[in-house]
Amino acid sequence: MTDGAGDAGVLCGGGEPETSDSLKAFGEVVKAFRRRAGLTQEEFAPQVRYSVPTVASIEQGRRFPPADFVDRAGDILDAFGALRGAARHLSRQPGLASWFRQWARFEAEAVSLSTYECRLIPGLMQTEAYARTLFTNQLPPLGDDQIEAQWVARAERQRLLRERPNTAFSFILEEHLFLRRTGGEEVTRELIDHVLELAELRNVEVQVMPLVRTAHAGMAGPMQLLETPEARWFAYNEGQRGGMFVSERKEVSVLQMRYARMRSQALSLDDSLGLLRQMRGAL
Repeated sequence: MTDGAGDAGVLCGGGEPETSDSLKAFGEVVKAFRRRAGLTQEEFAPQVRYSVPTVASIEQGRRFPPADFVDRAGDILDAFGALRGAARHLSRQPGLASWFRQWARFEAEAVSLSTYECRLIPGLMQTEAYARTLFTNQLPPLGDDQIEAQWVARAERQRLLRERPNTAFSFILEEHLFLRRTGGEEVTRELIDHVLELAELRNVEVQVMPLVRTAHAGMAGPMQLLETPEARWFAYNEGQRGGMFVSERKEVSVLQMRYARMRSQALSLDDSLGLLRQMRGAL
């Protein structure tokens, strides 16, 4: 959301998220109550059933506290409900990588969103089976809790397509993304059906970039563009281990030109859906 594992923006390889003021404030509250109780981190950790490094990361504001940690810590430290109250105001969304969260905030308010993908189906369009295939094959391997958190975050983002009917969504997808059959034929059939269903929404346009195309303006890789309600444009590019948020107007303009050219190079809307139905029938 990595998203290697799936477009734009999942938390990579279990790495620590970027800290935030709310996470640091929560960590300071935990530390203050722990010290008031006369406990060291080594003494406190087994009581909340987490490791010492995990407790340290939470107190330093580098890790989002799990719900059971908040409950146990509140009871053990006799925190008068302060930890539960502070946890309700934490700003990090579990399952989204730190470098993606700024884009996700703009994405939730955008009046238009354009996405070109050449590596995998964009997170906004993935089925659960397809997404979980990506998560379970990610390296380094993810734990069950991490996979679940990433799917929950992705499913929450996908609500944008249906809950923001006045936002225009444009997707340009490479034909080979469907031919790869990630997850197997059944997963691919379900995926194509899902993309065709989304393409029926009035605010969603799907174009397929064919395998054979003598000119292609997107050779530099995937991109996303969005327009805010204030008519500002931003872009986002994602790579192996991170993403780049682009706000400089000249750079955004270059990406806009490339995306516009790709729309003319991809198959028309009708031809794109026809090709998807043809691929679906061949499975």
